[in-house]
Amino acid sequence: MTAVVPTPSKSGIIYPSSDKEPVAETYDHLYAILTTLEVLRQYLLNRRVTVLANQFLYYAEGFPKLRVAPDVMVIYDVESGGRDNYKIWEEKQVPKVIFEITSRSTQDEDKNTKKKLYEALEVQEYWLFDPKGEWISQKLQGYRLKGDVYESITDYQSEPLQLRLAVEGKLIGFYRLDNGQKLLVPDELAQALKEETLKRQEAEEQAEQERQRAAKLESLLARYKEQFGEIPEE
Repeated sequence: MTAVVPTPSKSGIIYPSSDKEPVAETYDHLYAILTTLEVLRQYLLNRRVTVLANQFLYYAEGFPKLRVAPDVMVIYDVESGGRDNYKIWEEKQVPKVIFEITSRSTQDEDKNTKKKLYEALEVQEYWLFDPKGEWISQKLQGYRLKGDVYESITDYQSEPLQLRLAVEGKLIGFYRLDNGQKLLVPDELAQALKEETLKRQEAEEQAEQERQRAAKLESLLARYKEQFGEIPEE
């Protein structure tokens, strides 16, 4: 987590924005966090929603030690953009969806401590993604709040996000429920942009060739007219 100078609240209590711990334990976990963050951020652009990654979520005013740092959380009905940390009592909204990119070393905390906390906070959906398949055989496990208890999600669909989730190697793939379109990860976006640029260049080159062909025909026609006059109509 990036170090940020803590700022005191109106009450004078300091709610730190950093614990100086690393964001993730491996490259695979870090890449899964950053990719999930960016894909969802792009998908939810221009809406009253924010997507935050590995930032403190404070859930009890006056108790700065009562905090958790979800790997990725999606909060609706708040101003978009980043924050140094997120205080539920200030913004009046609990995250709708939380993702934890889990591993063998965080297994107990993710499936017990955090699950119970998010359930108590009434986070609508909680997703665990194990990119290395260290303890979740299918790599992805979701829970949805029913009443005040989490139940397993069997269809891999996120109701708040209106997306279908799929395991794609060491990343989560996201697909829109309305049209089935995949939300491209940054590498795929770059490739799609490259392909679109090549197509446009090819189209421009073809159009230029057609223009040159037409100009050549017009030139030949003009020379014919100079030598033989107008072409008689049939």
